[in-house]
Amino acid sequence: MATDASGAAVQLTPTQLKVMRGVGSGQLNKQIAFDLGIAEATVKAHMTALMRKLNVRNRTQVAIAAQSLSRHAS
Repeated sequence: MATDASGAAVQLTPTQLKVMRGVGSGQLNKQIAFDLGIAEATVKAHMTALMRKLNVRNRTQVAIAAQSLSRHAS
């Protein structure tokens, strides 16, 4: 489970988690879309949902949240 910018728990879908991991790895939307077998527009929609759920404003903040999530998981 991820947390938003204020530290509150956030429920993410499995695909949102995969997109978040891709962003955390530095992948472009196009690369994430190819890896997941979905359209680039779908990745963009997931990014919008992630930013809203995580209460962040940009891709860099999503990547930081992904790194934080991976540290807590290991």
